[in-house]
Amino acid sequence: MLQINNIEVVYMKVIEVLRGVSLNVSRGKIIALLGANGAGKTTTLKAISGLLKTEEGEITDGSIYLAGERIDGYGPEDIAGMGISQVMEGRRVLEHLTVEENLMVGAYLRKDRAGVKKDMDMVFDYFPGLKRLRRQTSGYLSGGEQQMLVIGRALMGRPKLMLLDEPSLGLAPLMVQEIYGIIKGINSEQKMAILLVEQNARAALGIADTGHIMENGKIVMGGPAEELRDNDDIREFYMGLSTVGSRKSYRDIKHYRRRKRWIA
Repeated sequence: MLQINNIEVVYMKVIEVLRGVSLNVSRGKIIALLGANGAGKTTTLKAISGLLKTEEGEITDGSIYLAGERIDGYGPEDIAGMGISQVMEGRRVLEHLTVEENLMVGAYLRKDRAGVKKDMDMVFDYFPGLKRLRRQTSGYLSGGEQQMLVIGRALMGRPKLMLLDEPSLGLAPLMVQEIYGIIKGINSEQKMAILLVEQNARAALGIADTGHIMENGKIVMGGPAEELRDNDDIREFYMGLSTVGSRKSYRDIKHYRRRKRWIA
């Protein structure tokens, strides 16, 4: 579905953010991209969706292919039309529009009215709470409801690939669990490929098929999600658990860079 081949990204022709990133997203799979703030996760998504150009960023080396077609030279509107939808970090709802109007914005490239109506019903099936709030102004929704709305809005474009940026950010644990259950359901029922960027490694690896760890603009480790969940370093430094299940203190964690076995 998606092939990223050794891309490098520079902002304002000076700041190198990605340094030789490569990964594949297969059809119908969930791929988790994990890492701390500043690792380059969001920049990777923007490189795929074409949004780098809006922030004075550019791909200076490498290539990106969607279903065999090179896309890294296209603008975001063209890439969206090819079947890639990005759900931005921070729940970017259109606050002065209603829930229903926000969902219709997600279908702006589509001409099939019957299909749009059918897909809106599908969104309401996944998120029944949104159906009750369809006339509500989106700016008054809770954080969890807004997160549901932006995922639903992305679904309205009938994407082949959905890019999710930190869907758990700022949400209560029970809401994170609910959102992730729905993401997994969308993936299995719609056979939709999903590239999931997260700091919440526990939640992401709980639904992903494959995971990649990103640090300082590079992917430093990858493999099946189950193997990453069982990796002692991942558990310690991304889930906050030691090998016996206790949380690590900051004093222990600050030695992280000295101990990382995968860099060596």
